[in-house]
This record gives sequence, C-alpha cells and structure tokens, in this order.
Amino acid sequence: MPRILLLNRTKAERLLLNRTDAETLLLERHRQRPGASDPHRQRASPRTTPMTRGPLITLAAIAVVLALTTAIVVTSNGEGRPSLALVAFYGDSYTLGIGASDKSKRWSTLICGERNWREVNPSVNGLGFVNNRSVAIDEPGEVIAARPDIVFITMGLNDNFSYDRAATEIHRRIDVDFSRLKGALPAARFIAVEPFWYTDERPESLGVISGWVKSAASDIGADFVPGASHWIQHHPEWMATDRLHPNNKGYAEMTRRMNAELKKLDL
Repeated sequence: MPRILLLNRTKAERLLLNRTDAETLLLERHRQRPGASDPHRQRASPRTTPMTRGPLITLAAIAVVLALTTAIVVTSNGEGRPSLALVAFYGDSYTLGIGASDKSKRWSTLICGERNWREVNPSVNGLGFVNNRSVAIDEPGEVIAARPDIVFITMGLNDNFSYDRAATEIHRRIDVDFSRLKGALPAARFIAVEPFWYTDERPESLGVISGWVKSAASDIGADFVPGASHWIQHHPEWMATDRLHPNNKGYAEMTRRMNAELKKLDL
C-alpha cells in the first residue's frame, strides 16, 4: 500500500521545472494544438492581453510546482525512489556495524539503500542507556540535530551487563531518552527495536529491559519490532571472529528479518 511522504519545497524543486521552463512548456503545448498560432503573434483581445497573459502563465506554472511539491507517493517496496527520507539510528555496536567487513554490509545501511533513504548513524560501540555514557557522548542529541523523518532506536544490549547494579537507572534512562527524542522530533516516525542479543544463553535481565523498551515505545506512540534478540541465535557461523558481533552473514540475516518487520509497518 503506498504511503505519502512530504518533501520540503527545496528538495522537490531540484526535481521539477523552473518557472521559465514551465512557461516555455505551456507555450509549446499551445502551439501544438490544432489551429493554434503563436500566442505572441496574436492580436491582443479584451479578455487576454499581453499584460495579463504572462501573469496567467506564471500562476499556472506556480500551481504545477506547488501541486508536485506537496506530496510524492512512495511505495512500500521502494519503487518511489525520489523519496530520500532522512533516517537516523540511535544504537550500539550492532547498529554501528562492528564485525562487518565494511559499513556497507551493516543492516542499517542495507535497509536504507533498498528504500533510497538517507542514513544518519551516530551509533557508538558499547553504548547503552547507562553504559558508556559521558558528557562527550550524546547520541540522542546527534539524532535530534539531524532532524530526521524516521528514527530507529536499537538500544539495550549493553545495559544487561549493568543490570545488577543499575536496574532502576536503566529503566529511568529509557523513559528519559524516549521522551527527549519525541519531544524534540514530534513529527518524526519512531521505530523501537527489541534489544539485540548474541548468545544462545539469555539472561533474565534481557526480557526485563526489552519490556521497558516496549513500554517506552508505547508511551510515545512508536512502532515496536519484537523478537530481535532471537534473530541470530543458534548460528555461530553468523558471528565474527570476536564471537561478540555478527559478521557479514549475520548482518545479512538481520537485514532480512528487519525487512520483514518493516514490511508489516508499510515501510
């Protein structure tokens, strides 16, 4: 089902005729009508004089531009290539692409390429809602500064390692980050993803943190992608040599699974 993606006038104008070209096109079409003569050689009539013809053509050209810049239909399978939506990712090493042979192989870049989205990915290795946070690291701030159309939140994996000592703070920071992002980007579409995981053994904290993320997503009206912590389990061949991160095959599987979820969301 097609969805409407609004583009600002500056982006769309690059794809459209400028005012002079539009006027020329309208005049050319007039000349091609049966029995039509060059309007510049016609004698002025009381109803259409040289004084009024120019403004009328100009208004018609402006109307065409405004109509075309109002909206562009983009199909869910990416056929509407001119969309160029700006998509930002708030994530950790699994969204940064650690373990892939090249950033072009990470799942975020692959899904953006398939949809002709522009990617903003300030993800940080080891980042969590409480883990690896410092004054120098403000990933939500970087996401906000990009003014994206769509925001993916793929956090929570690393917080499992701090759960025993910081569970209350993790829960609080999830709510703070979600509220901050939504407050700063009220028009953006948010997609929160269940925290990724990398071993067959699943700590109890993983389910708890995933529940907090899901609840926070609901509070701000975000879409929620469930099951992501299971996407690469039971497949050691999908892991990089560090045994902590996916390799190219692992990211390809994550891309496949994410595409399936996004299709359900009409993205």
